[in-house]
Amino acid sequence: MPVIQHNPDGVFPPYRAYSHATEVRGESRLLFISGLNGYDSDGTTMPESFEEQAELVWAHIRTILDSAGMGVANIVSLRTYLSDPKYDEQNVRMRVKHLGSHRPASTVVCCQLLGPLWKLEVEVVAAS
Repeated sequence: MPVIQHNPDGVFPPYRAYSHATEVRGESRLLFISGLNGYDSDGTTMPESFEEQAELVWAHIRTILDSAGMGVANIVSLRTYLSDPKYDEQNVRMRVKHLGSHRPASTVVCCQLLGPLWKLEVEVVAAS
């Protein structure tokens, strides 16, 4: 069973002991995308607003999916971590905007995130 790491250009550099995504190949292909946050591709700059961070997160998700030959229609599961419940409605709007009519399994968790500026972090599982 081949396991392939995906750390494509255009997404911020991965942290230590971390890949942006891991793909498992077999009869079907599974892609596990690590929690992504709203860093710019330089890995140090992060906008302040929820909307700007969410747009970057979704751009990173699309870049990683593309690196595996997949798209948002391949997403089977999303887990979103919000730094504050007040971002729930904005998060729903972003999901609708980026997923259209596609409806993967989804979980939202409100918790303290690692960085004080982080508003959200999103994990994805995709399959083909």
